[in-house]
Amino acid sequence: MTRMLAILVFAAAVAFAASPLFVRGFDGFDPGQFPIPQENPPAQPAGYAFSIWFLIYAWMIAGTGYGLFWRADDPRWAAHRAPLFISLAVGTAWLPVAVVSPLAATALLWVILGSALAALMQTGRSDRLWLQAPIAVFAGWLTAAACTGLGLLLAGYGVAYPQGAALFVLVLALLLASAVLAMRPGTPEYGAAVIWALVGVAVGNLEPMNPAVLGLAAAGIAGLGVMMWRTA
Repeated sequence: MTRMLAILVFAAAVAFAASPLFVRGFDGFDPGQFPIPQENPPAQPAGYAFSIWFLIYAWMIAGTGYGLFWRADDPRWAAHRAPLFISLAVGTAWLPVAVVSPLAATALLWVILGSALAALMQTGRSDRLWLQAPIAVFAGWLTAAACTGLGLLLAGYGVAYPQGAALFVLVLALLLASAVLAMRPGTPEYGAAVIWALVGVAVGNLEPMNPAVLGLAAAGIAGLGVMMWRTA
């Protein structure tokens, strides 16, 4: 069973990384997919920040491949595999869903995040480069992505104005990230991925300048940096 899970997780990682090849041209939710079109939403990071997916895909394949070929029967690699498989399997279906429904896609993002965090909490401390690190980066980016998706829904469906939605989900992301760093100390890779997203949000709000979002993002970057240092 342990070896089978290792095979399934590796296969899911490969399928997850290959999923963009089957849904070409997706550059985020189209503004017109929402009842209230979302043009340049303040909660969303600048486009360059999404390049982190190349790192996530490559590192996840490398990590799960290492786990399959060198640690398939290692009990220290067993606990995280089931939730990671769920996260990657659901993640493989995310892009086709996102093209059709931002609402369903955002719900899936929270499932992907929850299972990725469950996997992170159960990773062993051995083979950090191949085990903890790729999962932590994955979960960190997903923390920001899930909150951003929620912000788009809140504004796109008229629950809140874009500015208020952005501030709310930034606070939510910071609270989640702080909780994860407190519960799982020694995971700077997770904090670094969240900070990468926050820097992207800050850059995306430079023109036109949005002082409230910029200030909150900057405070979050500083706060998470201090927390990462204290929990290293």
